[in-house]
Amino acid sequence: MSGLPLMLALFMFANLMVALVRAVRGPTSADRLLAALLFGTTGVAILLLLAYSGGGSSLVDAALVFALLAAISGAAFAQRAWRYEQGEAENERH
Repeated sequence: MSGLPLMLALFMFANLMVALVRAVRGPTSADRLLAALLFGTTGVAILLLLAYSGGGSSLVDAALVFALLAAISGAAFAQRAWRYEQGEAENERH
């Protein structure tokens, strides 16, 4: 493994640790979702860096799975938040 991709992967891992703190602390569910999406994108970046450094094509496949899961979780949260806001608006009318 060459030096630069390894250093970048370690930097990305440190970024994940900061995101973990944000995911635990919150304060809102939107903050937690953004931290989870950061996990997804940073995980993809780390896996692609490791694949570039000689890890093989299986790491690229795993990165694609992480990217898909991050997109699905973001869409699911947006749908849930939309329904929640619609429910609150109906409750205020009655």
